[in-house]
Amino acid sequence: MHDQEDILDGELVEVELLPAAPPPAGRPLVDQHTVLRPGQAIATDADRGPSYTERDLYVSEETAAALQESSAAESPPRKTAMRLFEAWCAKHGRVAIPCTTATYTEYGQHLMSRSLKVSTIRNYMSLIRTSMPAGKQPDNSLYLQLLAAYRRKNKRASRKKEAFPLTLPYLVPMMLKAEEDGRAIGIRDAAMFAFGYRFLGRSIEDVSLDIEDIKILDDRIVVWLVADKTHKSEEQTITLHDRPHLNLVPRMRRWLAHLAAQGVTTGPLFRQLLKNGKVAPRTLATKREEYLRGHVVNERVKHWFAAAGLVTDGRSVTSHGLRAGGATDLAEAEATDQELEEAGRWAKGSPIPRRDYVRPAKDAKQDPFSKIPVYAPERTTTP
Repeated sequence: MHDQEDILDGELVEVELLPAAPPPAGRPLVDQHTVLRPGQAIATDADRGPSYTERDLYVSEETAAALQESSAAESPPRKTAMRLFEAWCAKHGRVAIPCTTATYTEYGQHLMSRSLKVSTIRNYMSLIRTSMPAGKQPDNSLYLQLLAAYRRKNKRASRKKEAFPLTLPYLVPMMLKAEEDGRAIGIRDAAMFAFGYRFLGRSIEDVSLDIEDIKILDDRIVVWLVADKTHKSEEQTITLHDRPHLNLVPRMRRWLAHLAAQGVTTGPLFRQLLKNGKVAPRTLATKREEYLRGHVVNERVKHWFAAAGLVTDGRSVTSHGLRAGGATDLAEAEATDQELEEAGRWAKGSPIPRRDYVRPAKDAKQDPFSKIPVYAPERTTTP
């Protein structure tokens, strides 16, 4: 009790309290990435930006029409991927755009359950993810985790499907067969094949060119290419020298003369034709308008390959064989990696030329069993 009395009788001392800090005007807007400099205030949700009116939110009719046109011009693969994804989402009661990470992951598992190739799954899932509104793309880490396990368990699903290379021994008979009866479609196809082989482009790049994009000289064709898969915002001027057997210049001149005879001197370089050889009118144009569709090139390649009586080693005959054929011929002629990169417009340092063309060409020439002497036993007389 004595101690307690001492405390009670003690002198009272007033303690000066610090003023309480005023509450923030709003919730602080900070996270683990926030970095503030000395004297800089913490932003809060009360900090409001400019006041927007309807004028700031609407676009003009001209801009709206341009956006609609650009949306309609999306690539067929993207449209296909989104159409299938939206149908799957509708069937399972899920929101397609913008989709959640769970929906995106579940759809990836759905594609794997169908035993599709890894390259096909990756392509579809990439197209779907990049089709989502800006800032609302799903997280793909869980899907990639599932895909890695899928690749380990299904080794055949990782096998790359290669196109049969249409090298000159195959290409030349195809072009000659196409030109045999003199029909306009054969003239077009022969020119298209020669151009595709020498241009080393993807089929969709070939059929997206305009007549104004090329200039034909006596021994070469100069191509102006506004962009391609590797050089998306870099225009290029490419010189295609002609060579015997390919006859690129005369074949292209013959095709352009056929167009000019119908009054066509501008616009798409390769066009859809009617059975009578006339250029298809706009009323019959496809979604690519007057430009030939990529899959048509594929069909024509298959048609003339079979018509020429050619056979493959089991690989599929596709329009990509034109690009593969030119690259293979270059590799077998011992072109350097850099020469192949430049000819096919692959990215600098790309492994594709070396992996898909140079190395196979070298491996095909090498045969360690050739070091073994030919077995030629002496003839013996059997009694």
